Amino acid sequence: MSLQCGIVGLPNVGKSTLFNAVSSAKAQSANFPFCTIEPNVGTITVPDIRMNKLAELVNPQNLVPTTIEIVDIAGLVKGASKGDGLGNQFLGNIRTTNAILHVLRCFDDDNIIHVDGSVNPIRDKEIIDTELQLKDLETIENRISKVSKQARTGGDKEAARVLEVCEAFKAHLLQGKNARSLEMEPEKRAAIKELNLLTEKPVLYVCNVDPASATNGNAYVEQVREAVKNEDAEILIISAAIEAEIAELESYEDRKVFLEEMGLTQSGVEKLIHGAYKLLNYITYFTVGVKEVRAWTITNGMKAPQAAGVIHTDFEKGFIRAEVIAYEDFISLGSESACRDAGKLRVEGKEYIVKDGDCMHFRFNV
Repeated sequence: MSLQCGIVGLPNVGKSTLFNAVSSAKAQSANFPFCTIEPNVGTITVPDIRMNKLAELVNPQNLVPTTIEIVDIAGLVKGASKGDGLGNQFLGNIRTTNAILHVLRCFDDDNIIHVDGSVNPIRDKEIIDTELQLKDLETIENRISKVSKQARTGGDKEAARVLEVCEAFKAHLLQGKNARSLEMEPEKRAAIKELNLLTEKPVLYVCNVDPASATNGNAYVEQVREAVKNEDAEILIISAAIEAEIAELESYEDRKVFLEEMGLTQSGVEKLIHGAYKLLNYITYFTVGVKEVRAWTITNGMKAPQAAGVIHTDFEKGFIRAEVIAYEDFISLGSESACRDAGKLRVEGKEYIVKDGDCMHFRFNV
């Protein structure tokens, strides 16, 4: 399952610095707006100590972790929804992502120019929210114009249903609220799913702080926390400056010592990944063998055939059964054969809901 998160924010809030630090790609980073003009796509390997422990037991030829794609999208300015700045190009890039990582500047530094002249994360958030809402409003109004005639004169029940949903979203957006905060039954929301509304995407607010505030945050972070308390969103505190230093260290041991010296238990990269997984309700299962130990990302609540389909569509089409070992059992007993002898290898059918950490083999016939 592909996971792609878009890093967004006003110019000079630290998006590209963060992107450079957490991804395998390198974006230009400079002290002026629109430094990033084309979206840069980087790949983050998802750290999971469980996979390493499994590999220690089976000594596979290959170790394949799951990954997250991070898209660094050009800075937004007021009027983007009308085409100002990079306008529609920027907004189109957001539309293709699964989730939004909204970077807010929560640090003071006279050497780094803020596009609006002062540090105010709430103002910055509202600027981007407004531009995304205006673009969503345009999308909704275009759909309304297409279905309204069918609904009102043609007796088209499906068009009438879509129109009702669109009108509800329009009213919500006109109040200056994001689409994700509108309470509506899932089956109704599905009527306009293909519109891929920007403000309906799950969002993780990334508060970019100075190094001294990386552990506990600061007054700016508290302002953000208060501002988003009624949103279905997560907040993450990261110092892009610290992450940039960590990225320069070669070994895991050096990075660990550096984090300890900074009073941190994990890097911002790990916090960002875990935050993205929580935001999107994702979990991981493993396939374990001497040829390969591999991590697979699925949506929490997915049944065995759909989880198998993440590997290959044939696995889902011809699904027969799944052989499942809980991660804890595999580690405690040391091997698949030991788990089988101890009765810890279970045979599960089509209704089995995969759990985080399951070690699985799929039987199928196409």
